[in-house]
Amino acid sequence: MVRLFQALCGAAVAIWIAGAPAHATSRIKDLANIEGVRQNQLIGYGLVVGLNGTGDTLNNIPFTKQSLQAMLERMGVNIRGATIRTGNVAAVMVTGNLPAFATQGTRMDVTVSAMGDAKSLQGGTLLVTPLLGADGNVYAVAQGSLAIGGFQAEGDAAKITRGVPTNGRIANGALVEREIEFALNRLPNVRLALRNSDFTTAKRIAAAVNDYLGTKVAEPVDPSTVQLSIPPEFKGNAVALLTEIEQLQVEPDAGAKIVIDERSGIIVMGRDVRVNTVAVAQGNLTVTISESPQVSQPAPFGNGQTVVTPNTRVGVQEDGKKLALVKDGVSLQQLVDGLNGLGIGPRDMIGILQAIKAAGAIQADIEVM
Repeated sequence: MVRLFQALCGAAVAIWIAGAPAHATSRIKDLANIEGVRQNQLIGYGLVVGLNGTGDTLNNIPFTKQSLQAMLERMGVNIRGATIRTGNVAAVMVTGNLPAFATQGTRMDVTVSAMGDAKSLQGGTLLVTPLLGADGNVYAVAQGSLAIGGFQAEGDAAKITRGVPTNGRIANGALVEREIEFALNRLPNVRLALRNSDFTTAKRIAAAVNDYLGTKVAEPVDPSTVQLSIPPEFKGNAVALLTEIEQLQVEPDAGAKIVIDERSGIIVMGRDVRVNTVAVAQGNLTVTISESPQVSQPAPFGNGQTVVTPNTRVGVQEDGKKLALVKDGVSLQQLVDGLNGLGIGPRDMIGILQAIKAAGAIQADIEVM
């Protein structure tokens, strides 16, 4: 009897688990960022040399010529007043992101983009370029050979271009010279910034942290922020606390939304989109006009004239389905099946969704990109 009872209980639990709806959960580290732990954008102006005649035209781009003269003068070469004709130099903008907690001597990737009329940066080398932050201070210095993803080839009567040959990248091309101080371990509290603002998600994150630690240390401040008070056992060691909680699984929530890209005809609908009872019809009116003129000629040796008699045929055809009924409170799958049943394309579906929204029958926000 005991074994039979245990078997029945196990079967009941298995049936309950199999029938339970599956929900997608995500780690807290995938749902939120730690406030203050962020990258910083850097920018600089420099010169790329070593181009095979594909650089800037110095007569057309004055800032390239001035930069080249200033660089040579710093090297002890005076070319003031001299005529410079070289197509192997290009003025570029160098951009990059300084990683969080980057220390002196570490390296970072940079992107190099041409500013003038250079045709290609292939084979070029970036000279020493200071990278500045928003405060005007130098945080890194970039230099190195460029890797170009595109190319350009041309002849007298044809030209072919693949990718963007005036844009390149230098892997580990910048050396960090200045650190940005951020004492994470000395903070009295830590704030989690949600990547997608939502009241329910913020509350679930706070509840998951409190349940795991066994004390109320997390509190949702607003739909975008969850504040964590450092418990006594983690004082001076906020990194250990974040390591413990960032792996917790939380089911995120989001409002019903439909995203439409009219340029490409892409439609993305969330799972919580619901529609009230509405009837939808879609049809295309096709008008066909064909001309088949007829020529009337007189009999041989007659005194008549050749006459062209017009013959026009006009046809009107309306393609489309009858009214389709979309019932109240249907799910996303039912909505998609109903719209597909009308036999319409994505662009016509965009108009139908906007019309349903205008009628007040769709319970979702429509965002047009």
